[in-house]
Amino acid sequence: MKEQNKRVLVGMSGGIDSSATCLMLQEQGYEVVGLTMRVWDMPSKFSSPEQKYPDYIVEAQKLATRIGVEHFIADERIPFKEIIVKNFVDEYRQGRTPNPCVMCNPLFKFRILTEWADKLGCAYIATGHYSQLEERDEKIYIVTGDDARKDQSYFLWRLGQSVLRRCFFPLGTYTKPQVREYLRQKGFEAKSREGESMEVCFIEGDYRDFLRAQCPQLDEEIGKGWFVNSEGVKLGEHKGFPYYTIGQRKGLELAMGRPAYVLRLNPLKNTVMLGDAEQLKTEYMLVEQYSITDEQAFFACGHLAVRIRYRSVAIPCRVTKLEDTRLLVRFLTEASAITPGQSAVFYDERRVLGGAFIASQRGIGLVIEEHKDVWE
Repeated sequence: MKEQNKRVLVGMSGGIDSSATCLMLQEQGYEVVGLTMRVWDMPSKFSSPEQKYPDYIVEAQKLATRIGVEHFIADERIPFKEIIVKNFVDEYRQGRTPNPCVMCNPLFKFRILTEWADKLGCAYIATGHYSQLEERDEKIYIVTGDDARKDQSYFLWRLGQSVLRRCFFPLGTYTKPQVREYLRQKGFEAKSREGESMEVCFIEGDYRDFLRAQCPQLDEEIGKGWFVNSEGVKLGEHKGFPYYTIGQRKGLELAMGRPAYVLRLNPLKNTVMLGDAEQLKTEYMLVEQYSITDEQAFFACGHLAVRIRYRSVAIPCRVTKLEDTRLLVRFLTEASAITPGQSAVFYDERRVLGGAFIASQRGIGLVIEEHKDVWE
């Protein structure tokens, strides 16, 4: 239990998880202060046209009033669009598949919480993430939440030690049904029955429509291209490479008489390579921009495993460092649909050792050949 300064700033989204977080910390004797970040306004989030703030801010304000805590609003709409949304669009334009939550956590959510905590005299910050923290060898590690279906450790790998030392994740030992029941018992019956929030907070519907809305000239700039097979033979026309992602099977609008999957995107040629599920499988992967809590422990780990997408099962692996600062990952069991732009998060059982971004796999065959002795 962290003591001394008992003032903690909670990121309040107005939803189930952050509401339960506030109540739990109050029960534990902390002085809770609430902060809601306004990052992206959508018409559907305004119940009435005369509303000053979107519904989630109104909900957070109501909760703060009901439980008697201070509440503040951080208006970050402009920088959020300039950094997070721009990165999201740019990644698709480069043939990568982004994960905006991984970018948002260090650049926005936890940065803003930390800045406001300092300004408001709060020693700690807290969120409703389903994750836990553990101190080992004077390092703070992220640990998976007890609810495997809700675990959010995958999104937090870019948080630094200075931030993690100030964090509380009260929901880490709860399942979602338990959180709902907790709220119900505390007299928040209506809140306990609310639905889930969207995975990408600034997108409603298909991301392709969002890309077009943010870049009205996208279709004109990129235009239609060709589906090709692994030999480069044209199979038919597609709408433009940004509208496809590795492993995609549905929505190709191409009759091939058998299931076809997206194997690779080539932004320079505006081609989308298709093939069968077997061709998506691989034994190796290149990752870049890695962040490891303790490199010595990481490279010595005998039970290393990696998750290559949210909700995927961690795959046992081995890792070697390349001279160009990338890592070469060798999977010890089957892996499929390696998607540049997504995160590769490394675990020692339930403990996060670090993460990296999945890099372009172009030229990986040569890299494997150069390092084949490492694995023998």
